[in-house]
Amino acid sequence: MRPAATKVTSVSFESTPPALARALAERNYRESTPVQTAVLADEAVGRDLLVSAQTGSGKTVAYGLAIAADLLEGAERLPQAGAPLALIVAPTRELALQVHGELTWLYAQAGARVVSCVGGMDPRTEQRALASGAHIVVGTPGRLCDHLRRNRLDISQIKAVVLDEADEMLDMGFREDMEFILETTPESRRTLLFSATMPRGIANLAKEYQNNAFRIEVAGSESGHSDIEYRAIRISPNDVDHAVVNVLRYFESPTSIVFCNTRNSVKHLQGVLLERGFSVVALSGELSQNERTHALQALRDGHARICVATDVAARGIDLPNLGLVIHAELPNDPEVMQHRSGRTGRAGRKGISVLLVPPSRRRRAEFLLQLAETEAVWGAAPTVDEIRVLDEERMMSDKIFDDAANEDDAVFAKKLLERHPAETIATALARLYRSRLPSPEEVEDPGTFRARDREDRAGSRRKGEDGLPVRKTPKKNEPMGEGAKWFRAAIGRQKNAEARWLLPMICRRGGIEKNDVGAIKIYDGATEFEISAAAAERFVTMIKRPDKEDNIRIDALPNGPEGGPITPMPRGGDRDFPPKRHRKGDDFRKSDGDRPDFKAKDSYKGKSWKDDGPRERPRSDKPYGSQNFDDKPRGDRKPKYDPLKADRAREPSASWDDRKPKREGGYEGKKPFEAREGKKPYEGKKPDFHDKPRKEKKTYVAKAKRDGAAKFEKPAFGKKKKDRG
Repeated sequence: MRPAATKVTSVSFESTPPALARALAERNYRESTPVQTAVLADEAVGRDLLVSAQTGSGKTVAYGLAIAADLLEGAERLPQAGAPLALIVAPTRELALQVHGELTWLYAQAGARVVSCVGGMDPRTEQRALASGAHIVVGTPGRLCDHLRRNRLDISQIKAVVLDEADEMLDMGFREDMEFILETTPESRRTLLFSATMPRGIANLAKEYQNNAFRIEVAGSESGHSDIEYRAIRISPNDVDHAVVNVLRYFESPTSIVFCNTRNSVKHLQGVLLERGFSVVALSGELSQNERTHALQALRDGHARICVATDVAARGIDLPNLGLVIHAELPNDPEVMQHRSGRTGRAGRKGISVLLVPPSRRRRAEFLLQLAETEAVWGAAPTVDEIRVLDEERMMSDKIFDDAANEDDAVFAKKLLERHPAETIATALARLYRSRLPSPEEVEDPGTFRARDREDRAGSRRKGEDGLPVRKTPKKNEPMGEGAKWFRAAIGRQKNAEARWLLPMICRRGGIEKNDVGAIKIYDGATEFEISAAAAERFVTMIKRPDKEDNIRIDALPNGPEGGPITPMPRGGDRDFPPKRHRKGDDFRKSDGDRPDFKAKDSYKGKSWKDDGPRERPRSDKPYGSQNFDDKPRGDRKPKYDPLKADRAREPSASWDDRKPKREGGYEGKKPFEAREGKKPYEGKKPDFHDKPRKEKKTYVAKAKRDGAAKFEKPAFGKKKKDRG
């Protein structure tokens, strides 16, 4: 049966168990959030829940309150810890440890013992903690399955299973682990699924493993966060780092988080911010659990103000006073954008989510905002002047001016006034205040660009106002008009400079379009190019900044093009390699006038190679020409090349008799059994070596079978055998 969405009536914390109500009061929880109100309704008590709520809506406390009745069973405190009563599954280590901390203070006065089992920690320590007894176990899918398969986790007394961020676990490939956990736990358990989105995979999982689930959809979950202000900032592709610096300086949030798509981007941006003087930490998949824990602790303690992270590493983490989220790189789908932005604006607090949008990603950003049903305020990046004005306002409203001065401060102030005038002291104070802050960067606004539709782009390609085709770029060496400026790049033909990659490099370095680039002249050691008057001033400002992709130096030419040597490319006869050689036997391949007359080919039908008489072989274009091989027997073919024989010194040709010396007595050759000088001829029988008598083999005698009762005698040699008697 498909779970249906149901409206619930609101309840307060007064209906919660007394121990949990006191813990909430100590944490200043006065009013419940919509999701907390929904899970405590009368219709939801004791049933399986399928909850769809945005991140930061108080889901952790919500399911902590939802399972309290199953764990306490009306008692004031929990019994002595033994087999776990509840199992909480989270997608990441950071989120699991955060849930562990939330449930620890929530169930502290109830005497609950909460144990965490996450990857990156020592499994033997977790095994000892589980053996000592626990009421609630919080962990990641992989580590929990590992403990279950090794029989370290007793789930016989489990009364409730909670899957937090279930959609994220499906995206990360934990479906099999989730199914294994749900199939292993008792069927009488309660199953609570909490998810920010509700894809088809979550619905199928609920249909298979939940019993008559109660569907809860928190109001406002489909239209984004109402407490988050979205801003989209236009930037140039090369100004991402500078824009991040200015946004951080402009808003001055106590804690901020910057999202990137890859680990390398996280590492690069962390280095840039550290160089500017920001206190920053990084979170990515390549860090160990110990490094992640230290980074999060530094943010909570205030030792670091900025966190640069990837999507997965920062999933579900809750940082105190997090008021700013920056998307340095646009996410791939609207769900990821909502999860990123959900790090701020939590528990009723306000937050700001900033998207940095280069011109090429404008349509993508609009599409993401449309799918998320969220409106963003478009604008340019904060400028240096705007940031300095805010710095002055913050300095004059600093609390240090309101604090009462002690005697030491008063005595020192009098000494300063006696030695320096008040204006000099105020100037030094302002300079000292600004020195503690990172310097803002110059960021150019690419302009209010508008994404054109397909028909507009197609129409502009076909014809212009005069009915003629519109050219996007001027012709080669065509002047750009009055006011155009010339520039020189320190790269030429000697370094394989070509216009096809010089043009994109010029546009990227200067933050301009290819329509603003005129003639490009490539010389041996340098390249000169022309920039339109409208983009020249901006181009001069942009090329002064260092580029991370290349280090080609670009300078302005105030007096116009200067020229340079050009070495012509080799052509035709200037080539160093010899002309093409014709193959042997190709002399007939000439012009039509020199082609010889060909005779008609004779018919070879009915003839064989044994036929007598010469035969005329047809001409061929093979390398061996017109040589005749028909009368040459196969046995007279040239022997194969033998390197051993070839290395020997060649001797003059001679007969066998001349080559071998003769013996005295006129020896003319050796003949078998022929009489020789001083010896009698052999008159016996030719020896036959095959008549040698063979040795007689011993007759094989089968061994008698050993009686089982007889004693076994060890052999005199060979492998010793055990006495089986």
